[in-house]
Amino acid sequence: MDKSVIRFSHCGRDIYCFSIPEQCPECGLGLGGRRLEEAPVSVPNPFSNGHKTPCSFLVTPTEGYLHGEFDGESELHTGITDTGGVVYNYTKTGVRRDICGWEKCISVPLVQPDMYNLMNQWDRYLDKFSSAHTWDTQWQRWFRVSRADAAQFDEETHNCYSYTLMFINCVLATQGKRSLTKEEFTNSFVLPRIKRASKYSTLCKEISQKGFYIVHSLQKDPEDSA
Repeated sequence: MDKSVIRFSHCGRDIYCFSIPEQCPECGLGLGGRRLEEAPVSVPNPFSNGHKTPCSFLVTPTEGYLHGEFDGESELHTGITDTGGVVYNYTKTGVRRDICGWEKCISVPLVQPDMYNLMNQWDRYLDKFSSAHTWDTQWQRWFRVSRADAAQFDEETHNCYSYTLMFINCVLATQGKRSLTKEEFTNSFVLPRIKRASKYSTLCKEISQKGFYIVHSLQKDPEDSA
């Protein structure tokens, strides 16, 4: 289980750590009798267990959460959860239905709690969409052989992200709403969460290596943009 990051203020510094030390790592003074504004607070963890976030869009490092990082260098993989937390995701072998492996990822909820009709239809929509020829790798191979203009199956446009976004747009269509472009969805829902996760991961690395991370209180909190 990941450790929780704690932030507290002392001697004009914001100090991040996994547990409160007896003395301030900056000035060496004891931390007893702190004022209210210096009280420790928990830093929100941007990661969630994808299998416990139904009806959501998920992002995780391709190498898996144990080895990959949200560091701007690792390749990312996306998926959609059904109401039971099974993650539907498109790979080179077709659509997978994962019951594990997405325990630490970024999630974007796609259904509001009061959208009962959509929630009741969600699994049927997702299963029907994922069973289409478009995502059947054997049919794709036949299509490539039988037709010369097989550009629609280019890896750049036919991948895990196009699979998830196309499903989202199909659901939006059933609700009478307009489709989202890749740029719209990425900039509005994905990039802000990835940036937050990257900052949080860097923060955890610093604390793991040094025991704490210190910034001047006047500086922007690394989690403010979360």
